[in-house]
Formats: sequence, structure tokens, C-alpha cells
Amino acid sequence: MMKSSLDHMPPRNQRELAQVLEILHEEFEDALKEGAAGFKKRGRILKIILFGSYAKGGWVDEPFTMKGYRSDFDLLVIVNDRRLCEFADYWYKAADRLIRDKSIETPVSFIVHSRREVNTYLKEGQYFFSDIRKEGIVLYELDDEPLAELQPLAPADRLRVAKDHFEHRFNTASKYLKGSRFYLVGGLRYALIGRAGLFLRPPHAHELRSAFPQHQVPALACRGTGPAAGRGVPARSAPRARLVQHAQRSLCEGAVLEALRDQRGGPLVAGRAGRHIAGTRGTCLQGTP
Repeated sequence: MMKSSLDHMPPRNQRELAQVLEILHEEFEDALKEGAAGFKKRGRILKIILFGSYAKGGWVDEPFTMKGYRSDFDLLVIVNDRRLCEFADYWYKAADRLIRDKSIETPVSFIVHSRREVNTYLKEGQYFFSDIRKEGIVLYELDDEPLAELQPLAPADRLRVAKDHFEHRFNTASKYLKGSRFYLVGGLRYALIGRAGLFLRPPHAHELRSAFPQHQVPALACRGTGPAAGRGVPARSAPRARLVQHAQRSLCEGAVLEALRDQRGGPLVAGRAGRHIAGTRGTCLQGTP
């Protein structure tokens, strides 16, 4: 028998949870009205279970301290059909309302699974759902049908579950590794430029100085190989305008790479750090040959 009492929580949190349940039900019912499929007409929320810190009693609610942390309401929503778990089709409006509703100060996170999925996970002994089954608090249930009881697995089943879990985690980790390599090698400078707010146009020197106050931004020099090398460029010429534009961009990239080199304590490998300026047959340098 799962717990159902919220007496350990402050009244404010209990009122917030009541509002959360109302929003989940309202938005789910509205989403079901948008289609005529049979499974939508039969769609139901079977259970809503609170789990995590608020269920166990170890939540943190310190938004005004230096730490500034506030625990989430973690909810498991159980529906009667796996197709109703699609977030984009049935739950994104509820998630948006939970973010915007000013009467709910506590952040809300929820996941959606079918009853068959949850029972399968429980029978397989998956820790996440086993912990919810053991420590969770039922906030709403449509019927009295309980979730599956925890069952010990045979050694062969344990091995199968472990392999499936490993494959899933390994594939996910591989994707993260691929993304990290992209940002560290190919896209790092663009990510940092964007973070500094300088990605919509070539930055001005004063913007770079404010973005990188700990670094002295040196003057740019142009070392060309064409007939204009070593001579001044006319102030109103189109090539000079292009030169200034690309020089500003190069200045930003150079400052970013210099900052990264200092943070890493050594040279940064970046194949496109010294870039040729289109249309000038020259190379913009950051003050040093």
C-alpha cells in the first residue's frame, strides 16, 4: 500500500500541489479533445505520484539565501495508453502553464508513463521505479488497482536488464561525447562568441573590452601579400570597409582564443584560429607576428 498523506508538508506546498493537479487534468483533457481516435476518447490519467525530496521529506526551500536553491515537485503521471505519453502532443501546454502560473512558486517536473510500462519496470526491478513504488505519495488515482509488487529477478533476467541499461546509457554518453568534441574543437569559439552576445554582428572593440576585462585587447595589424601590402587603404574604399569588418570579427576570435589559452595554461589547438580575410588577400593578426 503506497502512502497518500501530505501532512509532513507545509500548507503552502499542499495548495501548490492541488493547483498542479488541476492544471495537469485540465490540459490533458483539452489535448484529448483535439483528436477523434479511439484511444484518445478512452484516454485517462490513472495515477499521479509525488516522488523525490518532497515525498521523502528532505526538500530544500531556500530561494532567498546565497545558495538560492529550491527543490522541485517531482511527479510521475501514469496514463492508460502508451501513446498518451507523447509530450509534444499532450503535455507541453501543461508544462508551460506550470512555469507561468505565479501561484505555484515551487518548480514542477513531471514524467509520463503508461501503467503497463511502470509495472514492467517494477517487475524488472529497476531502481528508479522501485524507489517511487516504495517512497512515493499517491496524489490522485482513478481506480484502486495497485502497481505491481517488487519482484526479485532470476540471474539471467538481471543480466538481460543490465545489458539493456548499459546499451542505453552508453549510446547516450556517446552522443554527449560527440557534442563535447564539436564544441571543444570545431564550435567552441562560436559558442563563446554567442554567449558573450556578439554573434549577430561583428563586435566593436569596446564590447570586447567589457566582455574580456582581464585581457588587454591589442591593436590589429594586416599583413598582406597583394599590391596594397604595407600601404594605407583609402578611408572610403569598399575593401577597407570589408577589412574593418573582418578585423573586428578576428579581434573577437583572437580574444576568445587568448582567454582559453590562458585558462588552459598552454596553446589552444584550433585549425581556423588564423583565418584569411575574404577579398583582401591578407591575414588579420592580433598584434603579434
